[in-house]
Amino acid sequence: MTGSLRIIKEQVQGNVHITVFHLRGWLDMQGEELLLATARDSYEEGSRYLLLDLAEVIALTSAGIRAMQKVYKIFTPAEERSKLRRVKLCNAPQQIYNVLGITGFLLTIENYKSMQAAIDSFTE
Repeated sequence: MTGSLRIIKEQVQGNVHITVFHLRGWLDMQGEELLLATARDSYEEGSRYLLLDLAEVIALTSAGIRAMQKVYKIFTPAEERSKLRRVKLCNAPQQIYNVLGITGFLLTIENYKSMQAAIDSFTE
């Protein structure tokens, strides 16, 4: 049985203005387009820094990893990818963290143990 993906969007102010997506459910092929559409909309509305809160993600598939990689590309221009982290993760449950680590995904997008630690890490 799969659980559909839900996204709750929040705006927070740290060193920069940050959009937080609280993801709930399965981040799989069925949730991929929802995540991408929500990210595109946020970017078009002016968001430039994004935090993905994975605390309530139940399962992560290759399609979910692909979706997060595409979100990273939406928010991070190619010329900035080695200099500035505009997308970060937080609160990944251990099983999700393990998948991200095994795939090498965490080399591109950092994960923080708490939302506040991630918020504090963003800089211009």
